[in-house]
Amino acid sequence: MAKIILFNKPFHVLSQFSDGEGRSTLADFLRAPGYRVAGRLDYDSEGLLLLTDDGRLQQQIANPRHKRWKTYWVQVEGAIDQTAIDKLCNGLSLKDGPTLPARARPIAPPDLWPRNPPVRERKSVPDSWLELSIREGRNRQVRRMTAAAGFPTLRLVRHQVGDWSLEGLQPGEHRIETVNLPRESLAAKRKPRRRSP
Repeated sequence: MAKIILFNKPFHVLSQFSDGEGRSTLADFLRAPGYRVAGRLDYDSEGLLLLTDDGRLQQQIANPRHKRWKTYWVQVEGAIDQTAIDKLCNGLSLKDGPTLPARARPIAPPDLWPRNPPVRERKSVPDSWLELSIREGRNRQVRRMTAAAGFPTLRLVRHQVGDWSLEGLQPGEHRIETVNLPRESLAAKRKPRRRSP
């Protein structure tokens, strides 16, 4: 049995418990000795951050080879069109190589808390929202993907990681869940015996 903390990380909070520059960290919201972050979330992104007290679960969540879907609600500059959605879904080329195909669709503006400070508004330029799901974990990947598709990100909220969701959590709030990890088989745990010569 492992425990996992689902935390709604506010804007401009670091995904760590300390900082030498005086920025806001997880320690301002949580007391969680023994817990480690499983998959970081950028300082200027919001939403679901997972922490666990189990190293194996941390690897299952954070390591891209497990291909766990992460879903984001993304506010972009401009009216997102089908051409851009197709580019995101088919995978596009970034400086560090091509992305895997994503899941993307336009959505109505979600019912979210106000961001502090608010997203800048430009009356001459519309904005729109999309839901984007990826299975990778590159640095600032969602922002780079939407920019490569021609629609820079204005606001980024991670809504879901695998089966875990942000539902019911306001910024700075958390809840703890218990996870039943599958037991390793006894055969895998046994070390092979050396045969005597």
